[in-house]
Amino acid sequence: MSPNKQSRRAWIKQVARAGLVLPALSLRGLGDFETQAQRARPSPVTHPNGPQPFSKTDEELLDQIEEASFKYFWTQAHPETGMVLDRCDAFNPVTNDLGSIAATGFGLTALCIGAKRGYASHAAAEARALNTLRFLWKKLPNHRGFFYHFANINTGERLWDSEVSSIDTSILLCGILTCRQYFPRSEISELALEIFNRVDWNWLSEDTPILPHGWTPEGGFLQYRWNDYSELMMLYLLGLGSATHPLPPEAWNAWKRIKFEYDGIRYIGSFAPLFVHQYSQAWFDFRDKRDRYANYFQNSILATDAHRRFCLDLSTQFPDYSNDLWGITASDSKKGYTAWGGPPATGSIDGTVVPCATGGSLPFLPEATIRVQRNIKDRFGAKAWSQFGFVDAFNPLTNWFDTNVVGIDVGIALVMAENARSSFVWNTFMKNQEAQRGMIRAGFKPETSPPSRQSGTAPA
Repeated sequence: MSPNKQSRRAWIKQVARAGLVLPALSLRGLGDFETQAQRARPSPVTHPNGPQPFSKTDEELLDQIEEASFKYFWTQAHPETGMVLDRCDAFNPVTNDLGSIAATGFGLTALCIGAKRGYASHAAAEARALNTLRFLWKKLPNHRGFFYHFANINTGERLWDSEVSSIDTSILLCGILTCRQYFPRSEISELALEIFNRVDWNWLSEDTPILPHGWTPEGGFLQYRWNDYSELMMLYLLGLGSATHPLPPEAWNAWKRIKFEYDGIRYIGSFAPLFVHQYSQAWFDFRDKRDRYANYFQNSILATDAHRRFCLDLSTQFPDYSNDLWGITASDSKKGYTAWGGPPATGSIDGTVVPCATGGSLPFLPEATIRVQRNIKDRFGAKAWSQFGFVDAFNPLTNWFDTNVVGIDVGIALVMAENARSSFVWNTFMKNQEAQRGMIRAGFKPETSPPSRQSGTAPA
C-alpha cells in the first residue's frame, strides 16, 4: 500500500520508529557539530506553567494565525455532516471528498475557539457542532465506537480501505468533549456523552494492555502497537476515563518511556517527529502535574528546546536554520509526505521548515517559537502564508514552497496558539469528568518539584 493511502500515523511509526527497543541514548554532539552558536546558547528555557504574556504585536500575529486557521475548518468542512477535509490546496481549493476524523476533531475544537474569538457567531458555531455530532452518532460508520480514519465528507463512507483508527478516534473524541463543555446543557452535550460512552476500550485491549493502532474488517487488528512514548497519552487517558468500558489502570504503566539526552538536556522521547510532544497536550492539561514517571509539560519544554538546538546544530549543513527559523515535524516535502525531525535525525532532512512545528510548541517555548512564526510571515510573505495560515512546509534553500495545508497541522497550530494565549482549550476540555478520571486513574498528582534540565523519573 502506498504511504499516502494507509494510516498516516501508522506509516510514520513504521518509518520513524525502527529500533525503539534501544536503551537511553546520549545524542550530544550528533554529527560532531560544535559551533560557536552552540557554545553560546543559554540554558534550556524554563518558565512558570500557565499562559505566557505576549506583546501586542505578538497577539496580533497570533490572532491572524488563529483566524486564518479557523477559516480552514469553517470552509473546508461539509456544513451538514461537519466532516473536515484531510487537506487542500490553499491557493486553489478544489472540491474533494477525502475527510479525516482527526481533522474533524480539530475542527470541532476550532468551532469553540472561533465562537470565543468572534470568528463566527456563537449560534452558527453551535449549529455546525450539532450537525457534526448528529452525523457522528447516527450515520458515520464505526466499529465498537471507533471510527475509520478517512471517510467521505458527504456520506461518511469509508475511503482508501482505511483502518478503524484508535488515535484518530481519540483526537475526534477530544474535539467532541471540548464541544460538550463549551455548549453545555444542550443536545450537543448529550450526543457527546453518547458517542464517548459507545467506545469499547475493552475490545481494543482484550488481549494486551498495549493498544493497537487500529483494526480493519479485512485483517483484524493492525500489527503496530502504541508501546512507546508519543501522542498515545490521550488514547490511554481517554480509555482510563471511560465510565462504560474503561481500560485497566495498569495500561498506563505498560508503555515505554525511553530517556534521551541532547546537549545536556534529558527528556522522555521517541525516534519520531516533534508532534509526538504536542498532540495529547493540545487538550489534556499536564501543567503542574506529574505521574510516577515525569512532568510531561516540563518534558515537552525540554524536548522542544532540544529540537531547537538540534536544528541549530544542523545549520552547518542547512544554513537557513537559525534562532529565527527552525522546526521540523512530519509534513509535506518536495518528494511527498515525510516523517522527519529529531534529535536523533529522523528522515532525510534537507533544510525544509515546517511552521506547525513551532506553532504547535507555542505553550512550551513561547518566546522562541513566536520569534520563528513572525519571521516566517514577515520574511517569506505570500509564498509561505495563505488564506488558511502558513503552508504546510517550505524550503528556502531550494525555493520550494508547498501550496497545500494539512488539516491536523493547521489544527495543532490553532489549538496551541489559543492555549498559549488563554488556556481556553485546556480549561474547557478538562471540565470533563472523563478527562479528570483518566488522569486520576493514571496516577497524576500535583507537581511539587521545581523545573530542571531533566524531565525527572521516579526513584528506581
